[in-house]
Amino acid sequence: MDTFDGYSVVDNPERRRFEVRRGRRVLGWAAYEQTAELLVFTHTEVQPRWEHHGIGSLLVRTTLDHARRIGVQVLPMCPFVRGWIERHPDYADLVYHPPHAAAPPASPGTADDAVV
Repeated sequence: MDTFDGYSVVDNPERRRFEVRRGRRVLGWAAYEQTAELLVFTHTEVQPRWEHHGIGSLLVRTTLDHARRIGVQVLPMCPFVRGWIERHPDYADLVYHPPHAAAPPASPGTADDAVV
């Protein structure tokens, strides 16, 4: 997908995850499920040695840019991805919001209709 300062972010579809690599070493990943219209982030992990080095941010920013390029929305089930988007509102337009279901009509003969 993209390379930054010796780090590359790649899609590994066999493992259903995006990975941040440095050389052949995987430093972090974001697991996902994908449909034609939606990219669902389920879990993000960064190797402990690489935490607090911006690896998670690089991973999320790059994968969200990828989602925008291919024209899909995202569903951030992963708390890290959800929090990152909340702190970067310029990506909020990518977040999928399910349509609100209408309340079902009341059935005839409900308790509200009882004669007292």
